[in-house]
Formats: sequence, C-alpha cells, structure tokens
Amino acid sequence: MNNYLVTVGTTPDVCYNIAAVERDTGLSKDTLRVWERRYGFPKPLRDRHDERLYSLPELEKLRLLRLLIDYGHRPGKIINRSVSELTQLISSRAPAQDTPPEIQVMIDLLLRHDVENFRNALQQALMKQGLLRFVTETVTALNHWIGEAWLAGRVAIFDEHLYSEHVQNILRNAIIAQPGRGSAPRVLLTSLPGEKHRIGLLMVEAVLAAEGAACVALGTETPVIDIKNAVPAYEVDIVALSFSSAVTQSAALAGLSELRGLLPDGAEIWGGGGALARARKAPEGILLLRSFDDMRYAIERWRVEHARR
Repeated sequence: MNNYLVTVGTTPDVCYNIAAVERDTGLSKDTLRVWERRYGFPKPLRDRHDERLYSLPELEKLRLLRLLIDYGHRPGKIINRSVSELTQLISSRAPAQDTPPEIQVMIDLLLRHDVENFRNALQQALMKQGLLRFVTETVTALNHWIGEAWLAGRVAIFDEHLYSEHVQNILRNAIIAQPGRGSAPRVLLTSLPGEKHRIGLLMVEAVLAAEGAACVALGTETPVIDIKNAVPAYEVDIVALSFSSAVTQSAALAGLSELRGLLPDGAEIWGGGGALARARKAPEGILLLRSFDDMRYAIERWRVEHARR
C-alpha cells in the first residue's frame, strides 16, 4: 500500500492515497468521491499535486462502513456515526455459525503463514469435492470469513493477497482441466470499469465450466463498447457481469441498462454479485442472479428454450 508521511499541525501522520484506500477497503474511487461530496466523509487532505490523502482513522472507519454495507446497511444511514457506534453495530449482529472444521484448518494455516500446507489444503478440498462443490462450499465460506476478518482489521493485507492469488491460481487450473467444456451456451464473463474483483468472476466461470457451458473470459474492467464488439466476434449467447458490494447498486443497474441498449435482443445479459443482492427489480431485459443455484437454473432454462427452436 502506498502511504506518505504528512504533517498536520506539528504531528506527522501516515496518510494513504486513493488507490491504496480502494485496494484496502474494496470501495471504488468513484464511491469515495461521491461519499465525500454527498455526506462530507471522508475528508481527505491534499498533497502538493492536489491528490487526495486519507488518514489512518479514516481508513479504519471506511473498513467498518464497507463491512456494514455488506450486511445490508445503507451508507447514508451510518456514514456519520462514530467508529464506536459502527463497531457496536457489527457486534450486535446475530452470532455467526461455527466455522466448519475443514474451513478452520485452512484459516489457521493462512494465519500461521504456512503457505505450502495452505495451498495443499485447498488442492485436497478441490480433489475431494470436485469443482462445483469446491466453489460453492469451500471458496464461498473462505471468502466470507476472509472478507469479514480483513475489513475488521483481523487479517493483514498481505494475507488477503496471498489467499486471493492461491485461490485464483487453483480455480484457473481447475477450469482448464475441466472435461466437457465448450458446449452451449457460450457465455462472455467480465466486469465493468471500476470493478476489480477477480475471484467472483473466476467462481462464476468455474460453475459454468462445471455445468458444461463454454466461457469467454475477458477479465475485469471491460468498457461497455468493447463488450458490445466482443459479442458478435465470439458468437456469444449470454453476457454475465459481476458486481461486488464495493460498487453501488445504482451504478451496477445503470451499467447493465446501458449494455442492454447496445446489444441485440438475442444476447441475454445476466448480472450478479453483492451490489445486486438487494435489488428489488431488474432493468428490462436483464436477468439478476442472486446465487449459484440461480445461475445453474438459468443455464438449464436457456438450454430447454433453445432446444425447442
């Protein structure tokens, strides 16, 4: 993380630039700027190049806000509360279920920085469960725990990075090795600019591969116009976009609507992820997927409908 020593009055403090805060909290730069303008928080300093610099207390509060937003709170209702009030809100949640023993083993290995055995534990879980269960059970459970612990400051950033790299590598290799890949539907997978989270996309690709679909993976942050051009080039049936909770619901829905206006009616658009989990209504011509089961049912529905044609 990029940080700087700046002097506020006579006290030197460590501050973080906006890119570092985005990486640490998962809140996009656009979200941070909107909150600053709309709610008056955060209140970054400016360096000599007029770039934003955020204090450590602001970073810590932003972590708590991100966690509470993941729990369903609206930013405008909580953003001006104190850190102690935010912490109390988190503590007042219903007790989480006990961590399954096999997941706890992996967590302990990660926290002990036992890289080799952590990687082996992931590989063994994959071989035992198969790709579909590995994604929907093990990786989903680990993501939840890592996300909460990271945002609450219980896991170091380097631990989260190591976890992400290992899970991504294992998923990529498992997808490549998956038998029976390449049948319909052909699904283009990506995210829009500002959405950097790769694990979610890889999890979706893994489930699609396990279901026998053909995937065209463009990675993250693909401009809408490039998605439009890629659809005919790759003869895509479905475009699937992932939106993490770091993106606002309104931004996610707006992006889906914009893309719908550019694609032919025959190309379906699916959207999913934390940003859309609480969306009440999908834009016209968009299918919102709230779970991996939803996606599996959508694949089956697509195949049934196209088998009749």
